[in-house]
Amino acid sequence: MPCWWVLLACTALAPIAVAQQALFQLTGETFTLAGVPYFAPPTPVSQFGSGALYEIARQLGVDDAPKRLVPFSVMPSAETEFADSHLESTLESWRAKDDVWSEAFLNGLYVAYNGSHASPTSLVTANMQAQYAMRFLLHSANQSIDVAMRKELPAGPYLLDLSSGNIFEVYRLYNDEQQSFLYGTIPNPSGGYDMLSAKIPGAATESIGVPSRLYFTPTAEQPLAGLRFAVKDIYDVEGLRTGCGNRAYWELYPPRNQTAPAVQRLLDGGLVLVGKTKSSQFANGEVATDDWVDLHAPYNPRGDGYQDGSSSSTGSGTAEAAYPWLDYAIGSDTGGSMRGPAGVNGVFGNRPSHGAVSLDDVMPLSPPLDTAGIFARDAVMWATAGHWWYQNFTSFPGFPKKLLFPVDFFGSSYLAEPPSAGTAGAVFNAFISKLEAFLGITRTEMNLTNMWTQSSLFAAHGSLSEMLRTTYPTLITMDQIKLLAKPFMADYAAANGGRRPFIDPAPLTRWEYGLSLPEDAYTEGIANKTTFMDWFASEVVVGGDSTSCSESILLYPQSSGYTNYRNAYVGPPGTPFGFSAGRVAVLAETPDMVVPVGEVAYNSTITGVIEYLPVTLSFIAAKGCVSPP
Repeated sequence: MPCWWVLLACTALAPIAVAQQALFQLTGETFTLAGVPYFAPPTPVSQFGSGALYEIARQLGVDDAPKRLVPFSVMPSAETEFADSHLESTLESWRAKDDVWSEAFLNGLYVAYNGSHASPTSLVTANMQAQYAMRFLLHSANQSIDVAMRKELPAGPYLLDLSSGNIFEVYRLYNDEQQSFLYGTIPNPSGGYDMLSAKIPGAATESIGVPSRLYFTPTAEQPLAGLRFAVKDIYDVEGLRTGCGNRAYWELYPPRNQTAPAVQRLLDGGLVLVGKTKSSQFANGEVATDDWVDLHAPYNPRGDGYQDGSSSSTGSGTAEAAYPWLDYAIGSDTGGSMRGPAGVNGVFGNRPSHGAVSLDDVMPLSPPLDTAGIFARDAVMWATAGHWWYQNFTSFPGFPKKLLFPVDFFGSSYLAEPPSAGTAGAVFNAFISKLEAFLGITRTEMNLTNMWTQSSLFAAHGSLSEMLRTTYPTLITMDQIKLLAKPFMADYAAANGGRRPFIDPAPLTRWEYGLSLPEDAYTEGIANKTTFMDWFASEVVVGGDSTSCSESILLYPQSSGYTNYRNAYVGPPGTPFGFSAGRVAVLAETPDMVVPVGEVAYNSTITGVIEYLPVTLSFIAAKGCVSPP
């Protein structure tokens, strides 16, 4: 006999139920409703008292035995007479706003009165209830019987345990087809996070759970409330392990006991963490087919679906490009780990000014170069999150007055291609022409390498390519060996009888290079970086005035729609020597923002038909300017 049938008869059984429950570790419940998979966490968010349970039982009828967990919706309203029209208008907004709630949750409806009238009533008609197959309807201000919740809840879909009156939130489960995630996450009662225990039945990949957007209301204190984000698995999150793309590292170290300040800032703004995304191993650059050994490389959703997703914020970049249910994804950029994935996956992404966000409790590659970035599909949302995350910046009323077009980065072929050409150069020219019109300026053609050659620094340091050839690999290898590799190796050996952990080919190759360097190589690398940074800030992209943070914007191609098939073997990894457009912001500590500007066609060797790949442009501004703008 279900407990809700005879409420008083169940009282004597309560101690036995509690004793039995103590034997089990509750992990939540996975269920399917109207063909959609959901997860109910183990911890209730509120409870109905006996009055509400009795009223639900009465409306259901004693002969209509429901399941133990039943779906229903909470609908706050200040209407003194809640009628059919109010129900319909609310449902219309819910359908447009939320991907978790559905009409299947109108199995029951709890109207939570939040107004000031003395005696509000519900005038929802029987016909309306029948239209939505509504099996019970409660009004929190019912004067004849107490049906109020123990704790009032925000709008949205819920599950009710009819045996206890416990009420649970629901998470919609999505399949991670691109294999972008390491695991899904869910908040725990202690203030940290747990790995999501749910899985879509029959799914071959990870399942990610997202809560209803209806549960959240943005405020001035939490402007990002209800928006979902994923975090690259080099950021510490309380309660979760940090794996950095290495299975041995993930197993060796316990779940973290605090959250990285960079992540906490986003949580404080109201963002909802739904999972950790894959990183290439220890944030080193890796090619999908050749180098990803410990983890399988995420899939780039663009084009034929078998192009490389770039590195190392690959999981975050591919997830943001692929999943409309994910609003943001967080990554890092040391040598291009945000900008590369943003480019080839066709999303907005950025490297901010160095130091814009604290990177405490984040795996280091090279602290003088490491930065934290945001992926987004929408420019306005991207800017909103950026302005919240990157603090202590000054707002300016105007735009830069120069648009620098480095011909050595674009190449001469880009300069004359008409829009009708259908090439990346044509896409770049079309966009830059619109940008010129918007800013009311004309691009200034320049050659960065020639500018350096003509400076007084050339005599002392040689060409840019000569001075900076080893700067980046020296800093990243020597820093990561000292800060991560050596302590990790020692800890692993101590815990595993002197054994060494497995390391993917790319970081291992780089570390071997770093170990071969003399100690003074690092000092020389920092000196060369500083020389370039000071020259770039004084001679190329100069800080602005009271109207604009930056005097100019320097443009360069980020992605040009070139194919990079993941079923092609490139060969063993090498050391990332050299200087290129992508190294400018790294060494100058400036913001570098990737913006999708179009796409180009190609004949896929995978699908045998014409497919399209993104074309993206990078914007470099002066150091200290907010990124995104």
